[in-house]
Parts: sequence; structure tokens; C-alpha cells
Amino acid sequence: MKERPIILNNDMVRAVLDGRKTQTRRIMKVQPSADFSPMNMELETDFTARWYTPGVADKDGYLQPAKKQVFGVASEDEGYACPFGAVGDRLWVRETSQAVEHESGLDVVRYPADGNEIPVKAHPLDAGRWVDLYRYRGGEGKIVPSIHMPRWASRITLEITGVRVERLTALSDDDARNEGCPAQLPHNPEDEHQARTWFRGLWSEIYGADSWQANPWVWVIEFKRVEGE
Repeated sequence: MKERPIILNNDMVRAVLDGRKTQTRRIMKVQPSADFSPMNMELETDFTARWYTPGVADKDGYLQPAKKQVFGVASEDEGYACPFGAVGDRLWVRETSQAVEHESGLDVVRYPADGNEIPVKAHPLDAGRWVDLYRYRGGEGKIVPSIHMPRWASRITLEITGVRVERLTALSDDDARNEGCPAQLPHNPEDEHQARTWFRGLWSEIYGADSWQANPWVWVIEFKRVEGE
């Protein structure tokens, strides 16, 4: 089992905490050729589990066919490795955070996504880490962007339960709901696929107005939250 970071914005953090988000889509950094045909990830998982030998050909995750050399993959026959990991691997969530000192002297890490706080242990190592966060970039108590969240401050750990590759617009209404679609959307009788419309708007907001029409190949990572971490 390996562990890697993943960035989520505050809305998506709340969706994970509410149990509404169990999927995330990320653009493949190197787009496959037009005739790319993804393998069935479940079958490929079985193959990897049976035949993969650590230290012999470490590809760090499930394999997908690809034309271009990336992540050590040289040809379509060898496959494509998911940079986020394989089923059973874990992702620790990077979100915005803030080191706060209460008037009582209690030191906490606050999470702007929902305002929750976690007290920092009195152990010298933990206290030192908190001070570093508190003095982020020469300030005191500033909000720290998610990209700079240290591992120790992360409160959410996810376990990967599925990996696949597909075109962005292959997203179904159920997929959109699993991406964190709000439970209640303004009723629009003219839109049969409101959850999908919501996701399209979210995607365009993050990646740009033309990103949906571009219809890139994406990694679809399915996950569940690891409770107690």
C-alpha cells in the first residue's frame, strides 16, 4: 500500500465529509492517441496482482494501454500507470488550513472548509510543526493554501476502491452525484440531467470554459473515506 497527496477545494472537502463525494476526475497529463481503448481495470487488477513482481518492473499502479511514453511506459502493449495509485492505496487530502492560538493558550489547526479544529498535541515535535504552520511565509496565523498543507496536518485519508480511464463527457448522472453534487439543486424541469449539468459547470470553473468541449481523457478515481484518520 502506498500513500500520495491529493488536493481538494473546500466545497469538495465538505462533500467528502458529508459522504456525497466518492469519485474524482483528473486530466491525464499525457493524452493518449485517438484510437485509445481502455482496458477493463478490474481484469487488469487481477493481472497485476498475480504477475507483478516488486523491484522487477515497478509501474506503481494499475496499467492502461497508451501510445506515448510516460511514467516509464514505452508502448501500448506495456500499458499506462495511474499516478494516483492502485486499489488499496491511500490518498491524504490537502486542503486549506490555519494554525490558530486561542486565548486559553490552546493551539489548534483550523480547517476553513467547515470551521472545525483539531488540537495540537503537546509533544515537542507536534508543537514545532504547529509553529511552522503558524508562521507560514513570515506571517502569523495566515490561511495556508492546500498545496502547502503538510502531511501531519491532513485530517482526511481516502482509500482507492477503483481506477478507470474514460473521456470526460462519458460522465453519467450517477457519476456526477458521486463527484459531490449537492443533494438539493434548484429544480429545472427542462434539464433531465441536472447533476451532470452541475458537474460540467464545476469543471469549467476549474479548468476553463473550453475544457468540457475539449473532452480530454481523464483518470476516474473512486474512493472511500478511512474512518478514524
